[in-house]
Amino acid sequence: MALGISQNQRDAELLARFSKGDRAAALALTSRLAPVVFAQAFRMLGDRAEAEDVTQESLLRLWKAAPGWDATRAKITTWLYRVTSNLCIDCLRKSNRNSGDEVPEVADETPGIDLKLQATARAQALQHALQTLPDRQRQAMILRHIEDLSNPEISDIMEISVEAVESLVSRGKRALASTLVPQKKALGLEDD
Repeated sequence: MALGISQNQRDAELLARFSKGDRAAALALTSRLAPVVFAQAFRMLGDRAEAEDVTQESLLRLWKAAPGWDATRAKITTWLYRVTSNLCIDCLRKSNRNSGDEVPEVADETPGIDLKLQATARAQALQHALQTLPDRQRQAMILRHIEDLSNPEISDIMEISVEAVESLVSRGKRALASTLVPQKKALGLEDD
């Protein structure tokens, strides 16, 4: 591939090649996008098995859309974030849960265990706190602060205005802060 081509153009080229039967293109695109989709789904759902199912369904929908894909209309990643978000919301609604069970802690006996345990505890606290947010706030917070997308990109994904994204993120930050403040000391986040 030529230098100067954007990631979106490379993705679109791979998708076009897949639609013509190129399995290597499908493998390359899957290898790049599946971890991104899984990470988003896991953060929204808090359940590995459900996140794997959503990842598989999101990619299946991409493969089905491949023959008619118009690279000038949407970025593949933006489209995938939207599909993944919608599938996660559907999954949450079906299971009728919004409380978010804690992610089980995995013991690690390697050197530096204190730091690793603290990092794990922080990640679990954040995951649990994210699960307490309403679906749309959680989606906006994950896309903005974990996936590091811009507000206009999130606006496209969630199909809402940039102002609505800003409002969701702002309310999400306040809710997370109030949820996490009581745990500050236990998580080693207090100032000296």
